[in-house]
Amino acid sequence: MCGTAAAEGVPQAAIELYVDSETRQIFAEPGPGRTRLGRFAQVSDNPAPAAVTAPAVADAGIAAPRGAASASASVASAAKPASSSKAWYDKIGIRGYVQMRYNQELGDDAKDLKSPGDRYIGREQGFGIRRARVVISGDVTDKMSIYIQPDLASTPSGSSTGNFAQLRDAYADLWLDKDKTFRIRAGQSKIPYGWEDLQSSQNRLALDRADALNSGVRDERDLGVFFYWTPKEIKERYAYLVKSGLKGSGDYGVFGIGVYNGQGANRPDRNDQLHSVIHFSYPFKFANGQFLEVGADAYSGRYKVSTASATIDGRTFTPVVDAPEAGSTDRRVAAHVVYYPQPFGFQAEWTVGKGPELDVASRTVRTKSLRGGYAQVMYKFDGDAYGSLIPYAKWQTYRGAAKFDNNAPKMSVDETELGVEWQPSSAVELAVAWANMRRTDVSAAPYRRIDGQLLRVQLQVNY
Repeated sequence: MCGTAAAEGVPQAAIELYVDSETRQIFAEPGPGRTRLGRFAQVSDNPAPAAVTAPAVADAGIAAPRGAASASASVASAAKPASSSKAWYDKIGIRGYVQMRYNQELGDDAKDLKSPGDRYIGREQGFGIRRARVVISGDVTDKMSIYIQPDLASTPSGSSTGNFAQLRDAYADLWLDKDKTFRIRAGQSKIPYGWEDLQSSQNRLALDRADALNSGVRDERDLGVFFYWTPKEIKERYAYLVKSGLKGSGDYGVFGIGVYNGQGANRPDRNDQLHSVIHFSYPFKFANGQFLEVGADAYSGRYKVSTASATIDGRTFTPVVDAPEAGSTDRRVAAHVVYYPQPFGFQAEWTVGKGPELDVASRTVRTKSLRGGYAQVMYKFDGDAYGSLIPYAKWQTYRGAAKFDNNAPKMSVDETELGVEWQPSSAVELAVAWANMRRTDVSAAPYRRIDGQLLRVQLQVNY
C-alpha cells in the first residue's frame, strides 16, 4: 500500500519474506532452500523519516536469521534499475553438473543386458561418468540470449574410450517482443517432442528416459529453427517448477513449431528433407497451489537408416532399405500428463507412429508401426533435517524399432524400476534404483531379448 497513508505513518499490512540461500532471490512464500527473513511492511516511494531495515520490521521477539542483512541489501539492489552499460560478458553465467554411476547385475543372465540409455550396463563396466555437463548461458542483449552446453563424458560410436567432449546444445533465442513471450530458437537444441525428453537429466527422477519416447530423436537434439510462444504468467510457472525442486521440464513454450535435419545431434542431414515438429503443453495451477501439466506433440519426416552385415538364424545378409535415397517414413504423435509431486505426483506419456524397422523374413528395412510409453508415481518428502527425499516407481513398454542402430532392429522392452532420490542440499543428489529389465539387445545381431535384474547407484553434483 502506497501513498498518503504510508507517508503519514499509518501501519501497513506486513508480509512474510524468504530468501533463497543460493540465488539470494526474495520470495513471498516458503520453499526448498529458502530462509525466512521475517515480516516486512510495505512502504511508499515517497521519502520516509527513517530507513526500514530487516531487523526493524521483523516480528517482535524474533532474531534476524543469518544472511538477513545481505538479503536486505539484495532487496535494495533489486529495486534499482539494471545498468544498461553492463558488458555482454558480465551477463553470462556458467553452471553444470556431473553424474557418476555404478551398476551391479543381479544374476548371470543380467550380465548380458544392454540399454541405449546407459552404456555402463553390461559386463565388466564398474564405475562410470554418465554425464559431465557445463552450461554457458545468458542474455547478450535485450533481444538475444545464448545457450551453449558441451558434455565432457561422451563416447563416440565404435570407441572403447570414453569421456570425450561433444557438443550438446548451441543455440540463440531471438526475442520478438518486450515481454519475451515470442521467440525464435536457432541452432542445435532439444526437439520439443515428449515431455521427459525435454526434462533435463539433472532434474529427472528415473535414471534413464523411457525408450518409447527417446527412440524418436537421437540424443533428444538436432539442428534446426523453432518458434515458441509462452505467455508471461506461464513463463513464471515453468521457472518455478524447475527452481522449486518439482522436476519441471523447463520453458519450451505453450506452443512450439519448427523444422530440423532429422538425423540427430551432431549429424548432418542425409536426404535434403527436413523433419517438422509441433508441440503443445500447458501447466495448470489450481487454487490450492497444485500444478498439473498436459500436452501433445507430433513430428514427421524421412529418416535414413544405416545398414551393416548381420547374421540371424545362420543367415548372413545386409538388409535392403525400402527407400534408400529419400529415407524411410518417420512420424509419431505423443501425449503426456504430469501431476507434480506436491507431495504425491504422477506422470505418464504414450506414443504411436510409423518408422523404419528391420523385417528379418524379407531382409529389408521397411516402414512398420510402433507404440509404447511409461507411467510413473512419486512422493516428495521435504524436511529441514534431511533435505528432499523422493521415492518413485516407473513402468515402461515399447514395441518398435531402434532406428538409430544399424539395420533399425525391432526393440521389445518391458521394464519396472523402483528407486529413491535423496537431495540433502541443492548441490548433491544420490539416487538408488532397482530395475527388472526385459529388453532386446539392439547393439548387434542376432538381437536377442534378455531378462535380468539390475541394482544402480548414481551420485550427482550440481555447481
